[in-house]
Amino acid sequence: MTNLAISLLIGVLTGAGVYLVLRAQTFPVVLGLTLMSYGVNLFLFTMGRLHTAAPAVVGATERSADALPQALVLTAIVIAFAMTAFVIVLALKARAALGNDHVDGTHIPQADRVIERKKEPRA
Repeated sequence: MTNLAISLLIGVLTGAGVYLVLRAQTFPVVLGLTLMSYGVNLFLFTMGRLHTAAPAVVGATERSADALPQALVLTAIVIAFAMTAFVIVLALKARAALGNDHVDGTHIPQADRVIERKKEPRA
């Protein structure tokens, strides 16, 4: 039962993350990347077959905890935090430069629309 619940949680986190990444605004993209990183971290954590109350020293008991998944998840958390901060700063800079928060780059800012209307020849 717990395997099914964890699998569903990983699927929901990843699916929601992909859906938000496919949106055309910066905040949902940042939130989607964060949710996908949570899903990947949970996946890495569960693939390590975590044991409770097991020492990390191999040979101390018949079951030992594997420290590699914990180290991978800790590293992934630090990298995800740094990338989230970078993407937020990049989105703020793009918002200031373009005047909108669309990530595809095809949306024309409102000031440029007014200039384009003035240049059109009158019939």
